Amino acid sequence: MGKVNAEAKRLEEILNRLTGGGPPPKPGLDYDTPWRQLVATLLSAQCTDARVNMVTPSLFAKYPGPAEMAVADLEELEEAIRSIGLFRNKAKNLKAMAEKVVREHGGAVPPEREALERLPGVGRKTASVVLAQAFGVPAFAVDTHVGRVSMRLGFTKTKDPLKVEEKMCSLMPPERWGKAHLILIIHGRYCCKAQRPLCGECKVFDLCRWPEKG
Repeated sequence: MGKVNAEAKRLEEILNRLTGGGPPPKPGLDYDTPWRQLVATLLSAQCTDARVNMVTPSLFAKYPGPAEMAVADLEELEEAIRSIGLFRNKAKNLKAMAEKVVREHGGAVPPEREALERLPGVGRKTASVVLAQAFGVPAFAVDTHVGRVSMRLGFTKTKDPLKVEEKMCSLMPPERWGKAHLILIIHGRYCCKAQRPLCGECKVFDLCRWPEKG
């Protein structure tokens, strides 16, 4: 129990330092409804938030909600997101996802994990992001950045996203999970990078357990 408490305190100190004691960073994707956040999150796989934000205004102008996207011509939908990686597969999933939301959920994004993960193209990470950011449901999404940072900081020893999620959640109260995800993902993108991390600029260098830091 003592070790867990020490790890929890270290994590809390890390999160506080990374935000300067202020609020957590805002999500990088632009959206104004749960549906649009779900779409943007699906599009962001292997793509930057900046690129997604360039595409979604025109996409949502043409297809405002799931009802419109469900009846979209697939080739036209592909063209609307062509500048995004894996656009053909993503367009197929978007259309199928919209059809299922309309058919089974009355056109509203379901606020339950099991229902979200049954939607085409939606896995645990995407479901966690939507739950936390669109519905305020406690959830900790693990992407490559969060997984890498968690390991380098010494909280985890595995690349298994579910095991990383379980360990990190055990060190925080549920109301911190969604905010911690945002804090760690930003740190991973801009400081604790996969290649050439900026250790000299790191606010938590002294709390990091990565043997290769320097």
